[in-house]
Amino acid sequence: MNWLSPDSKFMQAWNNLTDAIVINILMLVTSIPVVTIGAALSAGQTATRKMLIGQGHVARNYFAAFKENFARATILWVVYLLVGAGLAYSWVVLQITPLLIPKIAVTILWVIGFEWVFTLQARFDNPPTRTMANAYIFGVSYFPATLALAAIDAVYFGLFVYLWFKLPQLLFLLVVLGYGSMLSLHVPIQEYVLRKYTGQAFSTHVQEDEWSVKDHRHDGE
Repeated sequence: MNWLSPDSKFMQAWNNLTDAIVINILMLVTSIPVVTIGAALSAGQTATRKMLIGQGHVARNYFAAFKENFARATILWVVYLLVGAGLAYSWVVLQITPLLIPKIAVTILWVIGFEWVFTLQARFDNPPTRTMANAYIFGVSYFPATLALAAIDAVYFGLFVYLWFKLPQLLFLLVVLGYGSMLSLHVPIQEYVLRKYTGQAFSTHVQEDEWSVKDHRHDGE
């Protein structure tokens, strides 16, 4: 098969890369007000998932998901933003030894929830409180997947910091590729975990009364 053929693995990978860059740019632009970052993260999840299965147009999918998830994702983001800001303040300013263990514990909990909450918001139709609770259920129940997600993010942000100080001329390239490209690695991991709850690997939103992590856990006990 010609490697430049639209059906070749190379061209599929190239198209996914360019679409991931588009998603990243859309996420950057729609995150400028800061308060909209949660909606941007949820929209990026949906757009990436549909991109990987060749469903619809990237920009159209993104803006439709951004609008659909805006209210609930914003509530979730405000919670994580405030807690995250408090954690950052405690690490930078409150250099108090007795607070070390609580700070580590709360930071770990923040990361566990953050890795799942906007995925679940994008994937299922639940109120914010339930989505947040489910994020921790998934994050703990599927801890190896959570570690993989956190490792991907750690590599990206570690590379960002390294380039910032050592090779700033390459920083623009990393920003263009951005977190939108990282979602291309996130989504397959998360969809593998979610397949038993969605009924298929890449299904659309499931209504609240059709899916519940708590109900599933009770059924399995």
